[in-house]
Amino acid sequence: MNELPMKRIVAALLAVGVSSLATAAHAASGQQIANSGTSGAPACSSCHGDQGEGQPSSGFPRLAGLNAQYLEHQLSSFKDGTRKNDIMQPIAAALTDDERNAVAEYYAGLHPPKAEEALPDKALVAAGAALAAVGDWPKGLPGCSQCHGAGGLGVGHAFPQLAGQSASYIENELQAWKSGDRKNDPMGLMANVAKKLTDDQIKSVAAYYASLPVEAQSAHPEAKP
Repeated sequence: MNELPMKRIVAALLAVGVSSLATAAHAASGQQIANSGTSGAPACSSCHGDQGEGQPSSGFPRLAGLNAQYLEHQLSSFKDGTRKNDIMQPIAAALTDDERNAVAEYYAGLHPPKAEEALPDKALVAAGAALAAVGDWPKGLPGCSQCHGAGGLGVGHAFPQLAGQSASYIENELQAWKSGDRKNDPMGLMANVAKKLTDDQIKSVAAYYASLPVEAQSAHPEAKP
């Protein structure tokens, strides 16, 4: 084999090896932050569970398996105030850009079982399923699945996976968009949707997505369900 192509192959293999080591180190850093925190931020696991499964009874969301870019964007939004939360704002502000990226990558790679949650009312779930599938067109509401994908598995980094997320969390966030406390959605799409939903519709769509099983989603934004 020609010496020049061989050198290129070796260089490429070395580059892949170095990249893999860097990724592993990055993930380890994210795991450390999640489990032990930093000098200025508590461990994420204290609220979001040992495996990022969330705590439905307290309204703390599931982080495991969500898109990494989505998670990083949320942390940045807490820091800059476009997403208001008295607990998360100082935590996000205490993390560096690299730390926010690392912890986002870490949680994106986790896929633990769904956290236990009280079973929602079947009629409420059925109403939410209809709203997610076809929306409420007389009010100008599209079906949730048009952005969040079939079965709530999420699409890219802008529209997160909703399947298996707790009902209390989904309901709280829809109310936050409705009130204007959350403003970090692309092109104001979620704020526009939430303002057209009644409180009963918010409860029903939250119950529906909470009733669905958790599905693994790639950490990469280009992945589709």
